[in-house]
Amino acid sequence: MRATLPLPPAARHVPAPGKPDGAARSFRPPLPVREGTGEREGQDWRPGTFLRVVTLALAALTCAPFPAGAFDLGFPLACTLGEDCFIQQYIDHDAGPGARDFICGPLSYDGHDGTDFALTSRTAMERGVLAVAAGEVLRVRDGVADATGPGKPVFPPGQDCGNGLVIGFGQGWEAQYCHLRKGSIAVREGDKVTEGQDIGLVGQSGNAEFPHLHLTLRKDGAVIDPFAPDLAADACSATGTDALWSAPLPYHPGGIVSMGMADHVPSFDAVKDGTAETPVAATSPALVLWVQVFGTREGDRLEMTITGPDGPFANKTEVFERTQARAFRAIGRKIAERPRWPAGDYRAEARLIRDGKEIDTLSSVIPVP
Repeated sequence: MRATLPLPPAARHVPAPGKPDGAARSFRPPLPVREGTGEREGQDWRPGTFLRVVTLALAALTCAPFPAGAFDLGFPLACTLGEDCFIQQYIDHDAGPGARDFICGPLSYDGHDGTDFALTSRTAMERGVLAVAAGEVLRVRDGVADATGPGKPVFPPGQDCGNGLVIGFGQGWEAQYCHLRKGSIAVREGDKVTEGQDIGLVGQSGNAEFPHLHLTLRKDGAVIDPFAPDLAADACSATGTDALWSAPLPYHPGGIVSMGMADHVPSFDAVKDGTAETPVAATSPALVLWVQVFGTREGDRLEMTITGPDGPFANKTEVFERTQARAFRAIGRKIAERPRWPAGDYRAEARLIRDGKEIDTLSSVIPVP
């Protein structure tokens, strides 16, 4: 675990403009463009018409194993996995109505045919999307609006992928990128790209309930899981398999997305937007610690504590009753308990516990003038 650093006024993986990130954390452990992407997508789009021609069920049937080492991928985002971005969902390896990821965990949903690289909030959508390998841009679509608030995403019929592109790498390999930010795609059809080249920005266009990049890899039209290319669509392995990433990507079975302090309990929409934190002072009506998590499972515990200048200030343990893609919890106290809060440094800490073991922790020191 890294040493804790001072942090104004909230701890997050991605600092707001002009604010340093001082959080301390530790993790333990000419071709058609198919559109089975985003939260609940299952469509193809083709030049000019963008008509639906396949379903997610068909995509699952075409998912096939491929020997590892046959193709190497670079990381697709300009971020640090586990710090300012994380993997929200993996490819579904359950052939039935259920869902499981490549190591038999629950970080997927029924029919999901790609990997979702998520950001911590909508305010972090300036993160760059990168080419995973050298190739040629085969298809591009831009002009789909990004979601800007709560509620189900709104997008034109057949455009679940939102703003996206397909890059071909030769020998039948291609990668599809979805949900890019409107107006950000920096390449055109026929352009040559190199590995690591900026091709756009992360967005929330199409069928996307949170800002993220949905990446689908295919070989000769069959979906390939880059984390487990040797596994069939209906198989998973608790021990994992050889991956196609040129640098190993750790599997995080869940974790803390962000946390911060406020003078009230924020809405979950504000937390996801990245606008939940507010300035706090000795005269604030309340001092509240909020914590956003992902990948929770039934029985997981979230331990939250605040220690003030005079000692323990607030603590609470929340037990999650079900698997959730995202959730948030909060603790705090109201000013009615005393005329003003003691000025000084307040230490906030959150720990996510599963089966008695800590899987993630995040802490910060917040000055209260």
